[in-house]
Parts: sequence; C-alpha cells; structure tokens
Amino acid sequence: MPTDADSAAHEDRQQLQRELLRRARAGTARRTAAGPAAAPESATAAEAGSVPEAGSGPEAGTGPEAGSGPEAGRVPLSRAQRRMWLMERLGGAGDSYHVPFATRLRGPFDVAALATALTSLVARHSILRTRYAEHEGEPYQEVLPTPRTVPVHVVDSDPAQAPALLRRESARPFDLAAGDAVRALVLRHGPQDHTLLLTFHHIAMDGASLETVAAELAALYASATGAATPPALAEAPQYADHARREHDGLPGFETDLKRWSDLLADAAPPRLPRRAADAPQTAVRPAAVHTVPLAPAVPDALRAFGAQRHATLFAVTLTAAFVALHRLTGDEDLVIGVAGTHRSGTAMRALVGLCVNTLPVRVDVSGSPTFAALLRRVNEALLEAQRHRHVPFDLVLERLGAGARGADGTALVRVTSDVLGEPTVLRLPGTSAEYVDVPSDGAKFTLSYGLALDDAEQPRALVQYDANTLDDTVAEAAVRDYAALLQAVAADPELALGELPLPGPEHDAAPRGGSAPEDGGHPAAQALRAHPEVVDAEVVRPGQGPAVAYAVLRDSVGPSGQELLGLLRRSLAPEAVPAAVTVLDALPRTAAGRLDPARLPGPSAPSAPSTPADPRAAAVTEAFTAVLGLLPMPDDDFFALGGHSLKAVQLAERLRTDLGLPLTGLDVLQARTPRALTALLGERAARQSAAKAASRPAPRSRDVRPGTVLVTGATGGVGAFVVRELAAQGRPVLALARPESAHLIAVEGVDVIEGDLSDPDGLRDAVAQADAVVHAACTFTRHDVDLAATRAMVDAWRRGPFVFVSSVDAYGHPGTDRVAEESAPHEPVSPYGKAKLDCEAMVLRAAGTGGRGGASAVRSPIVWGAHDRLREQLRWGAIGTLYRAAREGRPIELPRPGTGGHAWYGAAWVHAAALARAVAECLDRPVHGVANACSGHVSWRDLAQDLTELLGTEADFRETGTVPRDLDHRWHYDSRRLARPLRPRPGEDRRTVLAEMTAAMAPTG
Repeated sequence: MPTDADSAAHEDRQQLQRELLRRARAGTARRTAAGPAAAPESATAAEAGSVPEAGSGPEAGTGPEAGSGPEAGRVPLSRAQRRMWLMERLGGAGDSYHVPFATRLRGPFDVAALATALTSLVARHSILRTRYAEHEGEPYQEVLPTPRTVPVHVVDSDPAQAPALLRRESARPFDLAAGDAVRALVLRHGPQDHTLLLTFHHIAMDGASLETVAAELAALYASATGAATPPALAEAPQYADHARREHDGLPGFETDLKRWSDLLADAAPPRLPRRAADAPQTAVRPAAVHTVPLAPAVPDALRAFGAQRHATLFAVTLTAAFVALHRLTGDEDLVIGVAGTHRSGTAMRALVGLCVNTLPVRVDVSGSPTFAALLRRVNEALLEAQRHRHVPFDLVLERLGAGARGADGTALVRVTSDVLGEPTVLRLPGTSAEYVDVPSDGAKFTLSYGLALDDAEQPRALVQYDANTLDDTVAEAAVRDYAALLQAVAADPELALGELPLPGPEHDAAPRGGSAPEDGGHPAAQALRAHPEVVDAEVVRPGQGPAVAYAVLRDSVGPSGQELLGLLRRSLAPEAVPAAVTVLDALPRTAAGRLDPARLPGPSAPSAPSTPADPRAAAVTEAFTAVLGLLPMPDDDFFALGGHSLKAVQLAERLRTDLGLPLTGLDVLQARTPRALTALLGERAARQSAAKAASRPAPRSRDVRPGTVLVTGATGGVGAFVVRELAAQGRPVLALARPESAHLIAVEGVDVIEGDLSDPDGLRDAVAQADAVVHAACTFTRHDVDLAATRAMVDAWRRGPFVFVSSVDAYGHPGTDRVAEESAPHEPVSPYGKAKLDCEAMVLRAAGTGGRGGASAVRSPIVWGAHDRLREQLRWGAIGTLYRAAREGRPIELPRPGTGGHAWYGAAWVHAAALARAVAECLDRPVHGVANACSGHVSWRDLAQDLTELLGTEADFRETGTVPRDLDHRWHYDSRRLARPLRPRPGEDRRTVLAEMTAAMAPTG
C-alpha cells in the first residue's frame, strides 16, 4: 500500500555506513536527465513561452542555497534522506522509493503552461533541484541552479496503453548525483483528454509534500495560462534548513534514544509464515496487494467506537492489525511500524521534502483481553512512540545494534499498518481531474495492513506484501481475517480476542512461523539459510544413510551445491556437515507448510556409491579415461591422475555434450573424483528435470512485449549479470542459452531461447525476435565460431541498438601507459584481441543502416563477480598463476616498479554488475563507437596482498628486474564515456568482490 513509512531496518545501517565511509570516492559527474524511452515530443522552451531562465524568474532562487558554490552549498543529509541514499547506493530497491503522481485531465490542457508552472515550482523548492554526492566518504546534498525549463515529454497514446506506459515511466531509475528528482510525462489520448504523470524520488518527496505540490502547481499553472491571477505564494521553506537543524540537534537525542532502547529491549520480529511457493526470487522485493470490500457503515462504526475510548480511527485499525498479526503468527509480543513525521508547527506545513519517520509500536496481546482493553494498550504504546517521533528511526536502530534484527537476521519492523484516505489529485483550472493509480513493483515491508477509504461508498480492507517472502495464499487469508476482524469489531468491540471470528480454513492451512519442519534446527540448515544467496534450506536423513541438505537459491547467479558444501565444511564441526547439498528450485511442502520428504529427489551425497547401472557414472568414467588416459577408481583424485586446468575444461566439455547437463571446468576441479562429479551431475539433472516440469511462461508476443532485448551467453559470467540488470529495470529479456543450461535462468520477465554460437540459423531467428541485442557470448578459443556468430547476428539485425561486449585485448600492446577510448590497436595483438576487433568492425559498420539503431562496443578488462565462470577465470585465466601461488602460499615474483621503463604493473578490472549497468546504458544511449568499462586498476603487489589475506595464506613477495609474461601488463584504460553507470555501488569495491569469489572456491590441492 502507498505508505511513507520506510523500512530502514531492511538493512543493517551501521555496517552499511561503515562500509560506505571506507569507500571514499571523489567527484561525481553530472549528466543531463534522459527522456522516456518512447520517442517523445517535448515541450521546448519556445513552446513554453516565457519560461524563466535559470535564476531569472520571480520565484527563482528563493532557497538560500541557490547559486552557491560547491563548498558553501554542501549541506548534510537528513537522516531520512540518508536512508534513501543508502538504499539507492545498495541497489535492489527497484522503484520502491519512487513517488508517482498521476492525474487524468479532461478539458483544455496547455502543455507549455505546465512546463512554465513546473519550472517555477522547481525554482521555489530547492529540494527539487538538489544533487547528492560524497566528500571523503560522507554524503551531502547540494542545490543546483534552476533549470531553464523542466522538460515535459508528450506521447500520443491510446487510453488502453496508458497503464503500461505510466508504469514504465515511473519505474525508470533516477540519477541522484545529477539532481534528477522530478520527471514529467503527458500521455495525449485526444485533443482534450490527457494523463499527466509526475514522478519524484522519495528522497525529495513524501505524502504531505504532494499536497503542497498539487496546490502550488495548480496556482502556477493558472498564472501561466492567464486564466486567473492567483494570490502571491508565500516564500517557501527550504528543506536544506530542516536538514541543517536536524544535523545540529543530533547530540540532543540521547535521552530519547535511551527511552527507545528501553521500549524495544528484547523485542523480536514477528514470525511470519514461511514462503512455500516455488516462484523465482527477485532482487527487488515485489509488491502484491489483496483487498476485501467492507460494509459502508464499518468505518463510521469504528470511528465512533474510537471516539468513545479517546482513540482515533487509526488507533482502532492498528489494534485490529495487532490482533490479525497475533492470529497469523501465534506471537504475543509484537512490533508493528507506523508512519510518523518530523513536521511540526506552521512553518514546516508547506515544506516540500522527505520528513517521514518510522515509529515502531510494541504491544503485548497476551491474556485474551477484550478488543476494547487491547485498544487501550495500543493507544498508550502509540502515544509513547509519538512522544519520541522526532528521533530518526535509523538512530534507534544504531542504538539497538544487533537487537534491531531477529536471531536469523530478520528486520524488526517488517509489518506496518495505515489508514489510506482520498488520494491527492492535481486539479488544474478548466479541466476535470481523476486520480490515476500507478502501482509500484517494490514492497517496502514484508506485510502491511490497511483500511482504504478512497471510495466512501466502498471501503476496503487490504494487505500489501512482499511476494518474495509471503505466499499469495497466506496473504489472501490474512486480508480476509483482517476484514472479518474489522467487521466484527464494528458490530461488538467488547468481544474478547478468543471470541472474535476465527479465520477460514485456508488461513488454518497456512504454515506458522513457529512451526519449523523437522530438522529445521540442524546446524547445516541454519548455516545455509544465513547465506545471502539462499532463501530456504532443510536437512534430512534418508533411511539409515547420512544426512543430506537441500537448498533453494535466490536466483540463477549463485553458488552451486558443491560450493555450499565447501562452505559448510569450513564453518561447521565435521559431525554437522551433511554428505551433500542439493540445490532445488523449491522445497516440496505439504499444505500445512511442512517439508514433504517423499517428494525430494534422491540424495546426491558424494559418499553414495556409483553403480555401473548409473549412466552418468559410466559417462564420467569414460570421460576420465578418454581425457586422462587412465581408468579411474570412483575415489581417484583428478590431480593425482595427471589432471590440470586444460584437461578439466576438456573433460567438462565432453560431459556437457554427452549428458546435456551444465558443467564447467571449475566444477571438475572442485569435485575432483568421479564419485563426487557423478553426484554433482545428479544434482544438476534433478534441477533440470524440475525446471522442465514446471509450467513455461506464455509464448512471447511482440504486441505485448515491445522493447525486448536479446542477450547471448545468458548463463555466462557477464551475460547472467546483464540479464539480471535488465530484468531489474523492467525490460523484457530474451535470453539465449545452451539447451543444457537454459533451465538455470529463472528470472521474472525473462524468456529463454535455446541456442548456441555454432548455430548461425538459430542466432538469426533469435535476433529477428528482438528489438535490441546484447552480444555477450564468446568461445574465447574458437575465433572462427565467434566471427561466424557475429556475422549471422549482424545480418539478421534490422532494428534497435546493438551492444557488443568486447575486450581491452583489442588494444594489443599500446605504446603509452594510458589508453584513451578508441585508440588504434598496437601490435602485438593476440588472436583473441584480433577476433574482437573484427567483430567490432562488423557491428559498427552495420549500425544506422537498413533500419538498424546505434551500436556500442564495450571493451572490458578482467571481470570479477560472484559467478562460477568468473571464479574459473580467476583461478585459471590471465592471472591464474598469481592466484594459485597465493592459494598455495608459494613465493610470488613481481616486477619491480621502473622495470622496462614503466612505473607501474598491474591489471584493470571491472565488477560484473557495473559492466551490466554500462551495457544497459548503451541500449538507451549508444556510444556509436568504442567505450571502455573499467571499475579500477590494481597493482600486482596489491592484488597479491589481497589474495593472500583473503585466502588465509602467507606468501613471500619478491620484486625482480624481470617481467613474467603473464604479468606484463602496465596499461590504464580511460572509461569516461560510461563513467556514470560504472560508478561503484556498495559491495562493488575490489576487496569485497574478491572476498565473494574466493570464499566459494574450494582448494585445488
């Protein structure tokens, strides 16, 4: 539901702030805000008539910060803004913190006058032209001059298309570093029929601010059209002043913080039912809503009952939410969050900005009180929370420390309650106005109860929930129960809790959070659930055999069962480690939510004997024999038989072809024995069978899904991150993957097409279905295949942009140590680099011809990220020798600075997520040439130091006057063209990504 309370407890703020402060980054380039993806018509300055110049209009520069210099204009963020800034830097919030404001306008409508009014509004309220940056690791805000005009984009649209266009526009990401905080889109349905959408970022807007914006924009519009001479608007209060006052007052919160600590001591998050559905997890918390209509008299009856007990309607509905949550979880000591505000006094009434605060309300519902008695408890707790509402919630969380979360890491405030009144509507002179709902894809909280009063004739009970966490059936039962409670209390508020109507059988069937399945307390199950990429896990003991574990991953880019088993071996006592970890798409459960062992696939324990009847065991034995020249026993070690990295790749390729199952050389190196490799292939076969048995999405229709992006290599180290980034942006994706790996892609909004670079006809068919192409697949060694694949794709390319993921190897060995983008290649150029150059040339020559769009060749250096293929490259790729020496603690010889006349030797690198953002940027804004994509450069000594520390080894670093062939790299690559999407986000620093990669890499012996 639309509520301003923010889930600040969603992240561990102390840890995040320490990490962000550690990563001081200087300077952030400002970019011009981009228009909508649909080729819109814009209201230009000429159309808008006398649009105020920057700082020239009567309203411009009213904020004290307008036009100030960079130093003078730096203002600390308010605590509420800081929460938004942190969430934006973390990523994964999607559009949860976007504030869409849409109105259907019928009658004469002047787009140019709206542009004039909107520009004047931005001039009045400096928060709407404020950028956010860092200085020495600390975020700050800085007011920018008033723009010449705020663009209003106009798109002709049939009313039936409006919901999708509005949804797409509201979900477009903001660039807070550029002062991008408000956007305007007009859908023109007819000469006197329009839908206007203003989209704000929550860092600059809350619900109360919308009222001010609507009133002032209507007055400024009337003035711009000459329809009326409105009274002069009073000088607007500026948000920067509020942020300064709050910042200066932080030391005075000590007494209130102690009170909050006492109120929330030993509080625990509600134990909500665990999600049992097998829908794929997404990075963004997807929001879903269920509603139940109420009798029209219910709100008045509840309001009258509250008045008798000196309580508001809000307090009554909050009490009902406590009862509903008690019945859903069985818990008696409960915490529900409500929306508070930092606004106080008439001076702040017209303040535009983020002034909301989350107030945790803690109530004990034990003793079966009557509803009226429980209302007293809730009212007292609510009043106590409101006495301390001026204390920012994130300060409370910092004071609570680990107490701000449950033992399993669950956020303390995961349930909220609200009363939703009539929504704000923009009423422009001469038009009739109708509110238009633009739903958000993101849920701020796990579960939110609400009483909706937007339609006086038809009030509704509703719940909004995070579909990643709660089953749809649980949410549906929850809203029915909440509605039944409101109806019953309206009829007789003196009923005891035990006498209130019980939920229906569907609710009874919902699993309670306190009833964990058998073996739910097993140390391995707890350790797996604590893994950030695991959403569910169980341990079972089949018959008299050893315990085995089953885990469900958050998405396809995650650890394998072997990697998870390795983590358990390193973190648990030997007796607590299961024989195997099998990764499933979902755990089979009964209607009551308990694990159903009968529906689990057979255990894939490495200790289980491989019988000759097992075709996979026979295939593994044959592959070992063919590649290594020796007939292995089930437990013979790959390395002892003479195996090495190249043979591991050959063995994996052979098994992948013979069995049609995904397998990499890294898998071979980690499994090492035929028995373990057979078990791993059994696990992959089980996942593949389950995925193929699941229902496939409806066939893709170009009428329904315009803008589809084809991504090749969708399960590879780069492609998987690109798919995830595009899906998170709400773009429809067509992912090309090998048949044996296609089932690994389980991302919402992604269709899968099976294919391979060696199938030109299949590539042409795939390109013909797409409106844009990202070519991220590569064989690395079969350059003729790479060239033929690119040629086939270019031949079929007829529309939209084309992004080719290339490599800095295309530069060869430049004569200068700093390499500008699009510098000419310098010999020697490796065969791999030459193949990339040839592919780039094909793509760039074809761009702009035959209806084709723009093209971009994105040259990346070494790519790092949490993905098996990238881990394999770290171990056996360009810097594999350095990695293995660090792993084994062997002496490491490094070139001494100055050797060969070069002051520095090291490597350029890019985080896979940053590379994915850069690729996505090129779809909207092609570079029409070559752009580099680097996150940073690291010297060999610093990299070796990082690796030895992360691997827990000690190595002797020896500087020499010679340069080993695999360390002969001394170039820095400029990456200015894609600097904005490449800006590192939290968790994308070199040390963190290397830690993520090495933690999941088993030793090679």
